[in-house]
Amino acid sequence: MNSDRDIRQVERDSSIYLTHDIPPGSKAKIIDAVSISAFNNNRAYEGCARCVLAAINEHLRLSSPEGFQQCISASTALSGGVARMGETCGALLGAIMALGLEFGSDDMSLFNRYDDTMRISRDLFHAFTDRYGTAKCADIQEKLFGRRYDFFNEEDRDAWYKDGGLQKCPSVCAAAAGLAAEIILDYREKR
Repeated sequence: MNSDRDIRQVERDSSIYLTHDIPPGSKAKIIDAVSISAFNNNRAYEGCARCVLAAINEHLRLSSPEGFQQCISASTALSGGVARMGETCGALLGAIMALGLEFGSDDMSLFNRYDDTMRISRDLFHAFTDRYGTAKCADIQEKLFGRRYDFFNEEDRDAWYKDGGLQKCPSVCAAAAGLAAEIILDYREKR
């Protein structure tokens, strides 16, 4: 991904369909919808993990509404690299949570589901790190902004906004959500 390119243009380019060659409900259009939702969620509400998770669930219906509300709550502190500490990217964590909802099980005795979910999540992890070179939020910030931010420092937080934080970080959310949606849809096609 060319981080110099405006993500809004990328998203618009990927979701403009000028012919009927790509049918309604196609995998490409659904992935675009998920990505755009994650991008817009993060711009409107912030909190990358929950914004990615919500976008994927909105379009792919991973969980019942009641169970999903608890998942959104549980994902809240995973944003900004886990409690805004710059560790593992919250967008990636939200996407991995979505894979857990799709492939995992609440029955801990079903080890095959556990093992499958780990393998599938590893595939997502590698696809994400192939794109960004890392899974660490602070390193992604460095790549996108040329610096890192301490979100508990008011000056850094203000600088993040000024430096395009609500444009660049939502692009990471869009990418993570799109990657997870593609994996989920690929597996659903095989079933």
